[in-house]
Amino acid sequence: MSVFATEHKSAPHYLDIAANTHGEEKGFLVVKALERLETRRPHVVEIGPGGGAAVGFLASRLREPRHGDGQVHLTLVEVPGVTSQALSRVVDEFNEVGSCELVHGLAQDLGSLLSRPADVVSASALVHEVYSYGGGYGGLHALIRILGSVIEPYGYFAYRDLFSVADRCLHERVTHAYDAPSWLRFLRMFTPRYLNHGKHSYHHIRDQVTARQDSRLVEVADLDVETCAVIGAPIGLFREIQRHYITFRDHVWRSGVLGFIPILDGELSAEWLDARTGHKLVHYILSSTEWLPRSCRDMLEALSEPYADHRTVDGDIFDLCTDLALDAFLAAAEQGDPVCERVWEEWSAREGRETYAYLTIDELITEFAVTSARANPSRPTVLLPSSAEDIVVRQRHYYNRYLTKRLANPLPDAKQLVLFRNIPVTDSRTLGEALGGVQESVGKHNLARVYAALNPGRG
Repeated sequence: MSVFATEHKSAPHYLDIAANTHGEEKGFLVVKALERLETRRPHVVEIGPGGGAAVGFLASRLREPRHGDGQVHLTLVEVPGVTSQALSRVVDEFNEVGSCELVHGLAQDLGSLLSRPADVVSASALVHEVYSYGGGYGGLHALIRILGSVIEPYGYFAYRDLFSVADRCLHERVTHAYDAPSWLRFLRMFTPRYLNHGKHSYHHIRDQVTARQDSRLVEVADLDVETCAVIGAPIGLFREIQRHYITFRDHVWRSGVLGFIPILDGELSAEWLDARTGHKLVHYILSSTEWLPRSCRDMLEALSEPYADHRTVDGDIFDLCTDLALDAFLAAAEQGDPVCERVWEEWSAREGRETYAYLTIDELITEFAVTSARANPSRPTVLLPSSAEDIVVRQRHYYNRYLTKRLANPLPDAKQLVLFRNIPVTDSRTLGEALGGVQESVGKHNLARVYAALNPGRG
């Protein structure tokens, strides 16, 4: 079992800044669930609150008159040793509109951590955390079985995670090409470490990564960053490489080591020139750095405009400058520059071994339904979305625009959000409506698995 990176996961610059974003996206399914409940004092549980973005969003919504005076009790479950100053502040805010308590423990031990059953359980990116650090698929199935037992009948589980590869087996072999130096350098630094030390499922003989440059086979660790590489691998591995590059890029941005720091949160982070195509204006501030080639910084400044106490630039130009600077950064890290190497190792220890997205919506719904239906024979319930409206995919237009410009074979970047309901198996009407609602998202073979789990011994 991999060791959870507690120190890096609770670092102030991570939890209080980098992981404390997208509160509305993290919390809107919880609000949706609360609006459906008729419970006077609902019990909401959030697993892994991080910096408290979702807690703050929920508090702001509960202040609105339309939510009535029914007080919500919120239990926050965080990994032992992980703390956040930002979370402490929003807990105080929440206590003005409800009641909130913080407990420490693992998601797999949820049954022993809660003082009473939950009406709503919420989590973001929990699947990859449990898979990477909590026993792989076995740990994931154990968590699903626990969820069905701690959520009240007709209660909800609100889940948000990274979008996987739609309608494709993640072990399906495909060929991708890379020619951007920053991506090639990242490939040779990240991929061997991830495959050797990460928790992943790419161990079959057909999962072997093959790389060719100038028509000759080369090891990924020996890629030439000046030569286009043609790489064959499972599509899921390419998904991991792509997603890790994006999180790595964000981490290096926030560190200030590149000489510029984009404003990634708040209103200035979403000043769109064309939201539909992901084209935006980037606001950034300059930071001092000694190693970055002056030409990178000069180019960015020459193409930017002053704005109050910072600068702005077209997002496409900013991305180009970032990749040039990232290539220089990675080269410096490879050569042992202490600052660049430290920033690289910080990110690698925190996220470089994780498997980010490995369940499609089809697989996610199926595994939760089948495992939960078999979990508690004395009180049989099944976790299923009530309707098609409870399955949402939100595109990351800015990242998709960037990926399309940099990669020959970009994979769509998005978040998938599913609101599961804990439906008693004996309620044939509600169950029938739910099964009808998921037919567009779940394939026939997986639907057959769900039906078999709901009717044990009748097949």
